[in-house]
Amino acid sequence: MQNSEAMALSATLLAAAGDLTQRIHEGVVARGFADLRPAHGFAFARLAPDGATVTELAAHLGVTKQAASQLVDEVVRRGYAERRPHPGDARARLIVLTERGWACTRAAEAAAAEVVGGWHELLGEAEVRSLWGSLAKIAPYGPVRPVW
Repeated sequence: MQNSEAMALSATLLAAAGDLTQRIHEGVVARGFADLRPAHGFAFARLAPDGATVTELAAHLGVTKQAASQLVDEVVRRGYAERRPHPGDARARLIVLTERGWACTRAAEAAAAEVVGGWHELLGEAEVRSLWGSLAKIAPYGPVRPVW
């Protein structure tokens, strides 16, 4: 593959990721969560399973602890998350999603399903599954981080 082709492929992948992020965000806003930015969604992806400390969230997002702390302050203030005592570390606080945070997460999942549904219509089921498998080989572990 020539350099120009590699650059074109890179640009296409970045454009697809940017479009996906934007369309999921638009779907979240359309479902009543207009006070969030896409960066909040990347944080919710880390908080969703079992919560996280600010330090863990900072590592996931690729930002400083101070930046992660500010983001946590925002989502707590808006009612999407809450701080709880950490079950395994008395010095740490666990940030977990509230019911509002889970509702927003479900809205993002629904928006993502709409976008991917459009890919199925455009490419077909087999090609979407093949694309998924190929991309999973390239980036098997994530984390998915916002582009700051």
